[in-house]
Amino acid sequence: MSQKNETTILVLALLITAGLVGGGIWWFTHQFGGLTDVSNNRSQQGVESNNETFAQVKGVPSGLFSYGGSTTWAPIRQEVDSVIENVWPQFRLRYTQPTNEAPGSGTGIKMLLNNQLAFSQSSRSIKTQEQQQATQLGFSLKQIPVAIDGIAIAVNPNLNIPGLTIAQLKEIYIGKLTNWREVGGPNLPIAPYSRRLQDSGTVEFFAANVLGGENFADKVMFIPTTTEAIRQLANNPGAIYYASAPEVVSQCTVKTLPLGQTPDKLISPYQLPFVPLSQCPDKRNQLNISAFQSGQYPITRNLFVIVKQDGQFDEQAGNAYAKLLLTAQGQELISKTGFVRIH
Repeated sequence: MSQKNETTILVLALLITAGLVGGGIWWFTHQFGGLTDVSNNRSQQGVESNNETFAQVKGVPSGLFSYGGSTTWAPIRQEVDSVIENVWPQFRLRYTQPTNEAPGSGTGIKMLLNNQLAFSQSSRSIKTQEQQQATQLGFSLKQIPVAIDGIAIAVNPNLNIPGLTIAQLKEIYIGKLTNWREVGGPNLPIAPYSRRLQDSGTVEFFAANVLGGENFADKVMFIPTTTEAIRQLANNPGAIYYASAPEVVSQCTVKTLPLGQTPDKLISPYQLPFVPLSQCPDKRNQLNISAFQSGQYPITRNLFVIVKQDGQFDEQAGNAYAKLLLTAQGQELISKTGFVRIH
């Protein structure tokens, strides 16, 4: 056999082998869940991280980076960011509040669009109009989920009620239910509290996902902070308020209610059994982490790092910050602040 024929046979053999291997890979991925598609989707969302510690993250830039946004993120800023700066002292972070507006997810994204921040923190998804505004400015916004949060419903600790359905909660805040006896409680007027829509990503999420876009009732009392709301609830037996679960579940002066789609399937935001508030602060109620992770609890959401995709230094800072939070070390620290790890 000539050398030319031997070469031809060898090439054909290699092509056949490559085809068999490729076909096998195609069959495996389609039979067992489309692993390639899952990997690509995670990459597009920016949620993958193979690092165990902050020190292993690559591409962390040097400089002073302003960031801002959601007040829900406050525990993460206080606990996690200081550890990041200890490991990466050249990656300096400065939380920046708006000058003429209340801090929140919406104002943080607005400041990011106005080039006042390197990246932002949000307790809600990017809105269509925000993405459109970014496009008009010549870039896009990316949201990277890094933690899971739930919205808990807090009431006065003396209110005797087993829980609420999502439909009942909506009717309270749009004004159709005005007395606790209408939902199995005492003959007592309901006093609903909320932060203002323009001040909070939590309120925006609540309005969209619980109220379905309907307006708050005229009798809803708007207050500036969750701290003030907790004070009001402790002194008003008919009061009700909603907030990020870590902010209220472990409080000693209010209690949180189980929620469900139907009255027979109420899920508590706290771990059972309920710890009586008389034992607080020695013992506190803890988050029902498994219900938040599984989505069994009816009002859950992601916390996002919002990154401006413009190829500039700030984009690198935002991506690095998200990667740090998605390491095993970052996720463990997030869980210690009261939020639920995303992986």
